[in-house]
Amino acid sequence: MGRRYHHSVYVIELSKDVLYEPRFKKSNPDYVTGKPCVYVGMTGLSIDLRFDKHKAGIQANKFVQKYGLRLLPDLYAVYNPMPYAGAADMEVELGIGLREAGYGVWQA
Repeated sequence: MGRRYHHSVYVIELSKDVLYEPRFKKSNPDYVTGKPCVYVGMTGLSIDLRFDKHKAGIQANKFVQKYGLRLLPDLYAVYNPMPYAGAADMEVELGIGLREAGYGVWQA
């Protein structure tokens, strides 16, 4: 019997207002105007619960708390669930891929 994996990567759409944050803007020099701004994370919780915690300020990323709009499952559902190490790697890879596609990306 295989182990049940419970870690996941997730992507949250951020309001375009996040582009006024100097740290976000500086981290995304190749941002293509009009592309989504997103937060890429990983969790061992349910993704919906993790989003709710961000919005409630519990172990929250400040950009997600302030600018988080909704989850974008089309960008991550295919990868989940996975082992912890896989999720940690995929979080980085997904962020790189989205940034290369012109997205504004934040990762904690």
